[in-house]
Amino acid sequence: MPSVYEYTRDELDELLVGEPRYRVEQVWHGLWSEGQVINEITTIPKALRSRLYEEFPTSIEVADDVQSDRGSTRKWVFRLHDGATVETVLMSYDDRVTVCVSSQAGCAMGCTFCATGQAGFTRNLSAGEVLEQVMFAARAAAPRRLSNVVFMGMGEPLANYKATVSAVRRLHEYKGLSARHLTVSTVGVAPAIERLAREGLPLTLAVSLHAANNDARNELVPLNRRYPLERLYEACVYWVATTSRRLSFEWALIDGVNDTDEAIDELARYAGPLRAHVNLIPLNPTPGFLVLGSSSRRVHEFRDGLEAHGINVTVRNTRGRSIDAACGQLANVTNAKRRSIPVRSA
Repeated sequence: MPSVYEYTRDELDELLVGEPRYRVEQVWHGLWSEGQVINEITTIPKALRSRLYEEFPTSIEVADDVQSDRGSTRKWVFRLHDGATVETVLMSYDDRVTVCVSSQAGCAMGCTFCATGQAGFTRNLSAGEVLEQVMFAARAAAPRRLSNVVFMGMGEPLANYKATVSAVRRLHEYKGLSARHLTVSTVGVAPAIERLAREGLPLTLAVSLHAANNDARNELVPLNRRYPLERLYEACVYWVATTSRRLSFEWALIDGVNDTDEAIDELARYAGPLRAHVNLIPLNPTPGFLVLGSSSRRVHEFRDGLEAHGINVTVRNTRGRSIDAACGQLANVTNAKRRSIPVRSA
């Protein structure tokens, strides 16, 4: 059964034909302003709640719930209607609350350092399944307001283009989130980047770059063989020119692989003309990729080297590593079957 979040406001009007206008308003407010599950919207009659919940049950079910960082990072494994599972991470900071959502069950991109890529691809998520992750996290974050949504969980968002765009558009129109609060990450699907630029959506684009020469990037990000750095650069130029928004490059630092002085120079030459922001991420460990992440000292040396080239750069504060919730560690999907992991907290 489809999620109720698949429907636009006009479509919900049609679903509730025969109900008083104010009932439609109450349902819409409960879903989008309050983020409630249908059978918990107490402003509508119990009989209507029951009918709607029978027609539109929640499309995600908690299969696991773990916490770290003294409760400020929380990861859920959600089981979908067909048994596939995805992971969603909620991160609370002093100034914001961010949810990292999955757009696919698994991933077909095959990035060697990413646990999701190592696990393989199961299927695309619907827009409703993506949005239900957001609403679930919003309820869990209360009384704090969920302020940021990042499409950086399982999957390549631009390989599930229609659902990603639909979810972003509804989060903007119905939840009021702006470009500063919506981020879509991609490993570099160049034509989709250009298509996304033409959508006119308020969002920040983060490109998972990780290497600025084709030989190295071919090994780390296999999609580079299809859309090499030169083609990706064209798409990035188009994005900046069309949207007038800053571009971000994600760079997972791997000891002896992409943290060298030569890598600093290559990245500076690539990012500089685009005036892109670089987000450095100390590599998080995954079972299938045994190369080590760069040392803390080298991370900061790399940052300093980029700054000397005039590049705007930050180092991401790693969250959730102890519960496999950090960047590149989400991997609870293999052929639509959930891996067994213990419920634990740290």
